[in-house]
Amino acid sequence: MASAAGSKQQQPMMMLPWSRGGGGGWTQRQNKQFECALAVYDKETPDRWHNIARYMGGTKSADEVRRHFEHLVEDVARIESGRVPFPRYSASSSSRGADDGNRSRYLKYQ
Repeated sequence: MASAAGSKQQQPMMMLPWSRGGGGGWTQRQNKQFECALAVYDKETPDRWHNIARYMGGTKSADEVRRHFEHLVEDVARIESGRVPFPRYSASSSSRGADDGNRSRYLKYQ
């Protein structure tokens, strides 16, 4: 179980159009850093994209973070306008089996 979580962190996050842009994709960790940087450096901040790139530890350029933001805004607009369909999940989801396994594991320790 720990190995699955470890490999998940190294893979790029769900590949939305904005996550495929320059820079070879964005990991979940980079996206979280990006979100935090956006909270620190708002649209009124001088040299915002350079500051965010620095916040990212040099893994992305100022141009990459600016494009990433622009693509994110476009995706949010598509979602809000209803142009992104909801995913269809099957009734026999594999998560049900995982829940059953977790339930029995927790019952063992009570």
